[in-house]
Amino acid sequence: MNIIFHVDVNNAFLSWSAVYLLKNGYKEDIRLIPSVIAGDEAKRHGIVLAKSEVAKKYGIKTAETLHSARLKCKNLEVFKPNFEFYKETSDKLYEYFLSFTPDVERFSIDECFLDLSNTTLLYDDVLELAYHMKNEIKDKFGFTVNIGIGNNKLCAKMAGDFSKPDKVHTLFNNEIKDKLWPLPVEDLLFVGKSSSQELRNIGIKTIGDLAHCDESLLRKHFKNRSKFMIEYANGIDDSKVISKTGKNKCISFSETLEFDTNDKEFLKRKLMVMCEKIGIKLRKEKLYARTIAITIKTNYFKDYSHQKKLVNETNNTMELYQAVLDILDTIVASNLVRNIGVRVSDLVNFKSNQISFFDNQDQNDDKIQKMVDDINEKYNDLKIMPAIFYKKDKNE
Repeated sequence: MNIIFHVDVNNAFLSWSAVYLLKNGYKEDIRLIPSVIAGDEAKRHGIVLAKSEVAKKYGIKTAETLHSARLKCKNLEVFKPNFEFYKETSDKLYEYFLSFTPDVERFSIDECFLDLSNTTLLYDDVLELAYHMKNEIKDKFGFTVNIGIGNNKLCAKMAGDFSKPDKVHTLFNNEIKDKLWPLPVEDLLFVGKSSSQELRNIGIKTIGDLAHCDESLLRKHFKNRSKFMIEYANGIDDSKVISKTGKNKCISFSETLEFDTNDKEFLKRKLMVMCEKIGIKLRKEKLYARTIAITIKTNYFKDYSHQKKLVNETNNTMELYQAVLDILDTIVASNLVRNIGVRVSDLVNFKSNQISFFDNQDQNDDKIQKMVDDINEKYNDLKIMPAIFYKKDKNE
């Protein structure tokens, strides 16, 4: 049975800034006063990135303007984000997790998944281990975390969000009915505001309602996303914890966009180029990918990744791109995208597709793909691309 931890730093940007300031002689813990972390107003980045619990009581919300926040709280203290220290602290936390297991995946700058499935001989009681980690992080680093424990990544992350801060929660397979299903449908991972409202309009109010929904009914409203939504509502998730160890070597490409956007057609074209670059690299190294993921940094500098296990190993550009589109359909971008990328992992040097009547066609596709790669390499550019790439986007 898999044992997955999801560790999430409580109010990371504000907590980490508080730690930094205290270490450098600041007299107050900004977590205990009305304070926010916000961008530079002079550069039109005066948006609240994080807020203290005291500031929250004044009605201050993440993503509102500093001007609006100050109207709610006259004595509000404002601090600039310290991304260099955030990265440094995140790295130290990651190294700390590696002392417990080599299978650690960064989900964002302040979140990690830990696969402890192969460590049961080292740790008799995973709940006791989680409390030990939580308390040691507080003592060692000066900030608190929430730890969720489940039999897969989805349940571990859902558990970690049950109540905060400084808590440990479990959501094992045998707890889904009692702990997950009674929750409002909007609490389900990757179900955004617009989707939850549409679900409520068709009578689906809880995660349990969604878990028992007929997929054909849901398809009328959510198309390809329907299957994933029902699986998530049932606590089903077979995605693996992708670490940086040799067995999980990965290839990735990402791009910081010229402007922040959540226009999916524009993002699709960016992803198409990245899939082609990854495909070329895989084919050149005679490798095939078993897992593919999209990575996203929002305009508020929050990092996310969402992955998919491929049915068969592949290095074919269009197969990679189709998988990326499936993932994109499950992501509801409530914020604008600042940086987007594609990552493939679980790389192998063989292809184990089941034999079918179309094997000859697959071989022909491989030959065509090689010819395209040779031409592109000769001219040191992507001269030949799938026709979908040439469809003009309204943002360009």
